[in-house]
Amino acid sequence: MIKSKIKHPEWAKNLTIYEVNIRQFTKSGTIKEFEEHLPNLKKLGVGILWFMPIQPIGIKNRKGTLGSYYSIRNYTEINPEFGTIEDFKKLIDKIHSLGMYAIIDWVANHTSWDHHWTKSHPDFYDLDDKGDFKPPFPEWEDVIHLNYNNPALWDAMIGEMKFWLEQTGIDGFRSDMAHLVPTYFWNRARFELTKLKDLFFLAESENHDLLEYAFDSIYNWNLLHAMNDIAAGKINAKELGEIIQNELNHFPTNASQLNFTCNHDENSWNGSAIERLHYYLEPLSILTFTLSGYPLIYSGQEAGNYRRLNFFDKDAIEWKEDKMAPFFQKLNNLKRTCNELWDSDFNIIETDSKQEIFAFSRGQNKEKVIVILNLSGKDKSFKLFNSKRRSVYFDIFKEVKIELSRENTLKLHAFDYFLLVEK
Repeated sequence: MIKSKIKHPEWAKNLTIYEVNIRQFTKSGTIKEFEEHLPNLKKLGVGILWFMPIQPIGIKNRKGTLGSYYSIRNYTEINPEFGTIEDFKKLIDKIHSLGMYAIIDWVANHTSWDHHWTKSHPDFYDLDDKGDFKPPFPEWEDVIHLNYNNPALWDAMIGEMKFWLEQTGIDGFRSDMAHLVPTYFWNRARFELTKLKDLFFLAESENHDLLEYAFDSIYNWNLLHAMNDIAAGKINAKELGEIIQNELNHFPTNASQLNFTCNHDENSWNGSAIERLHYYLEPLSILTFTLSGYPLIYSGQEAGNYRRLNFFDKDAIEWKEDKMAPFFQKLNNLKRTCNELWDSDFNIIETDSKQEIFAFSRGQNKEKVIVILNLSGKDKSFKLFNSKRRSVYFDIFKEVKIELSRENTLKLHAFDYFLLVEK
């Protein structure tokens, strides 16, 4: 089994990641207007702001009216629709002053058709049989594929990443489709860029080899798919536990995963978290915060966003008061302060309602934090079989004390949950 040999940044270990969609975040879609939301994000309790690509978007073969963020026309400029590089520098300074961190999306596999490299460095690109530029995949017709068989591209790409560290002071990168780029490139990039500061690297990938020398965390797609299946009635609580345990059994040591109910791709193409998960949203969100790894909140989830945001056109989020804001606030606070959730044992707790109730503990003594989720549409009374001893816990949502033992019968309403911390 692979073991991560990276010195992971200490500052990141207990933080929630928040994905920022600048275009849709505000009516103007600018950096300056987004900055006004920073106090709310600080209050929400998130720690790392991940910005979707902020660079200029290609015009040639553009999709929609505004194009895809992931069609980069210049790696070292700001999309003029968002503002200026000075606006972004000011934003990063403000984020740091509030005790938060910032990472930016990095699209290393492809550029737009009108990137300046197409003229200055056509040798950086993968060409078709006719010697023309070509998309990585037929359906990605708005971008063209880079060729990492050219070592000069490696130098250029790392130099472009270094620009943002030196000029703006960001704290790391989220790498788009990281597995489409050679792992050795990422290994070298991490090695060279970490000389500048203590960085956090997140890969959009499930490939474990990326965790050895390059990335701190990869996507937990298996968990997302399992949660979608739970909500669709395709699997039950017992099967969900088996999927999670199997994932942990084969996961590299000293590494982590990103756990999420939503992100920009899932929202736009498969549906908002509410659309996909319905009444399961709250218990499954708790799951993403209490498993090992980094929880993710996507722009608008704290406002109860119920719809798919357009990907290639303007479609501003409707900001409103919603129960999901205090819900996430409590989870963020627990994640930040409870070291049992950072890196400790995961133990499934058997119940007499194994098809409906999913229960597990986190902690070295197996009883520090206990999560109990009713993943069914029925009220359930049940007992815990392998609770080691009689203990008193505090439920951080119901704000009551609960005594657990093998003899006690517990009850949860449909889709309800206990999130218990030992007192």
